[in-house]
Amino acid sequence: MKRLKPIVTMVLLTVASIAMAQKPFDVDLWTKKAPNKNGDPNDTARVRVFLPDSKKANGKAVVICPGGGYNHLAMAKEGYDWAPFFNLQGVAAIVLKYRMPHGKPEVPVSDAEEAIRLVRRNAANWNIDVNKVGIMGSSAGGHLASVIATQSVKDAKPDFQILFYPVITMDPEFTHRGSHDNFLGKKAKQKKVQQYSSDLQVTRSTPMAWIALADDDHAVLPANGVNYYLELYRHDVPASLHVYPDGGHGFGFTSTFPYHLEMQLELIAWLRSF
Repeated sequence: MKRLKPIVTMVLLTVASIAMAQKPFDVDLWTKKAPNKNGDPNDTARVRVFLPDSKKANGKAVVICPGGGYNHLAMAKEGYDWAPFFNLQGVAAIVLKYRMPHGKPEVPVSDAEEAIRLVRRNAANWNIDVNKVGIMGSSAGGHLASVIATQSVKDAKPDFQILFYPVITMDPEFTHRGSHDNFLGKKAKQKKVQQYSSDLQVTRSTPMAWIALADDDHAVLPANGVNYYLELYRHDVPASLHVYPDGGHGFGFTSTFPYHLEMQLELIAWLRSF
């Protein structure tokens, strides 16, 4: 019974947050022609904006990049389903539907950067602090988020990053092969492999991070997230690493994940720490 009480409380608070949050709305990412074509004119980028009640907003916002191996997007469990959780914490959630790269990494990268800029351009109207805009990603979306965190600059640079079972390296021995091939192409040159291996791009200016993964993830080797954490630590970047005993890959915001409640509580504590 004691374990059920916090779960029931979390459910009730989530329901309350849905009632308090503003109605979500979609925004086309590119008002003019999108840069960096991927060869698919029907593949467009947009965001769905979930804003907390204005009285509850604390100025934080997170751009969410769902995963899917750079082949498709898990928009629900790794995107939209997270919105009530963040809104309950007073955080705006902006879920990004980015374009598939088809071997052209600049396509999703430009979409993610523009999403960050879009949030900052609308900060005043959305009750957001321009200095509290983060990025989050799961699996391949975690790779995209880490690329933005380590390489983007100026108004496209996030203030914090949240990564779930992320693909980090493009090294064929440790990467998720499907993500590698879809992002860079099957015959990627070593220079591109190094450029988009985020563990090799960490600097002291990389934003603070919260990383979660499962020890039994056989799709994206846990070494990806662990090595990234070690590089953050080595460069004195504040980071929090959570390795759960089991849960596999792609658990997203599903209640079937064995550590669903613990994960939420740990992320809440981290979000409240800054």
